[in-house]
Amino acid sequence: MIEWARVRELVDEIGAEDFTEVVDLFLQEVDGAIIALDAAGNNPILIEEQMHFLKGAALNLGFEALAQLCLKGEKAAKAGRPDVVTLAEITECYRLSRSCFEQDLPKRLAA
Repeated sequence: MIEWARVRELVDEIGAEDFTEVVDLFLQEVDGAIIALDAAGNNPILIEEQMHFLKGAALNLGFEALAQLCLKGEKAAKAGRPDVVTLAEITECYRLSRSCFEQDLPKRLAA
């Protein structure tokens, strides 16, 4: 669900002291993108754009399962099938990924 090697790489790149700020920003951006995805209705262009944004954000912080789901949704929306990946699926995957991330992060950073 989480690509911990990517998380460690990000911590090494930006430093542990700035990592929390980056995580907070990421979580705010994803929350906003999910709201925008909801507002997109069934518009394939808007859905593709939001899925693309979410995919990139997820990859940056190692949310691998979310990134893969967004990739699937992005491709489907581009093909004119915006309902292949639902908002509920994205929201649930994000919730589970975030929970795993927040639960495991302290011990992963301590190692």
